[in-house]
Amino acid sequence: MNSVEHSPLGKSSEYIATYSPELLFPIPRATKWAELGLSADTLPYRGVDYWNCFELSWLLPSGKPVVAIGEFAIPADSPNIIESKSFKLYLNSLNQSVFANSAELVRVLEKDLSATAGKTVAVRIRSLDEAAREGLVALPGTCIDDLDVSISNYAAPQPELLACDPARVVEKSLHSHLLKSNCPVTSQPDWGSVVVEYRGAALEPASLLAYLVSFRQHADFHEQCVERIFLDLQKLLKPEYLTVYARYVRRGGLDINPYRTTRDEVPPNRRLVRQ
Repeated sequence: MNSVEHSPLGKSSEYIATYSPELLFPIPRATKWAELGLSADTLPYRGVDYWNCFELSWLLPSGKPVVAIGEFAIPADSPNIIESKSFKLYLNSLNQSVFANSAELVRVLEKDLSATAGKTVAVRIRSLDEAAREGLVALPGTCIDDLDVSISNYAAPQPELLACDPARVVEKSLHSHLLKSNCPVTSQPDWGSVVVEYRGAALEPASLLAYLVSFRQHADFHEQCVERIFLDLQKLLKPEYLTVYARYVRRGGLDINPYRTTRDEVPPNRRLVRQ
């Protein structure tokens, strides 16, 4: 029963303002992995999904409310993703719930989210001052958005648009802010920026831009869009290393930022101007 059709996504929902972990709804990753020819044992990447909550609030024992920003790091190989609306409803259920301090809340969040994802989820709570001091960052490498491309088909990703020169091996970091896809349930737009870092056959930047734009009417979750980009580039470039990650614009107080890489480390969770 853990398919997206049985989730609260796209349905009217009551606002529950007291702690309700049963609101969390897991969706197995295995189905989407299978669509991409993957399984839990054959993932060609490691990584993490960073979720940032900008509407985190709870009550102190005195009844005084606290507001903060929450960061949740869900392993890319966890058995489940957490359906986004259920995640929002769960976080809203903290609004009138009492916790002695942020450390107690972190313990509760880690327990509930790890149980839902099926693997340990790391939680960090930052004050607004801390987040302000961290500031905004720009994406690394070269922006390809000003390149001249022509494209007319936006219904599905088109890996055949990608082109490279296999005779040249290069080390590159490229990024674009023109990634857009649609929620597969509500059809609402998801806006994002994407980074590609690799060492391998020289990728033609304009072909990458055309390929990314072809996602514009594609219906899929954030995580699967990034995984599809990763796999298509890996097949083409046969890279020594490859990292693909996207920073999505928030909806309902949450943004989702999937990172997929062949390297041992993942980039830090740093906020962009649109976030």
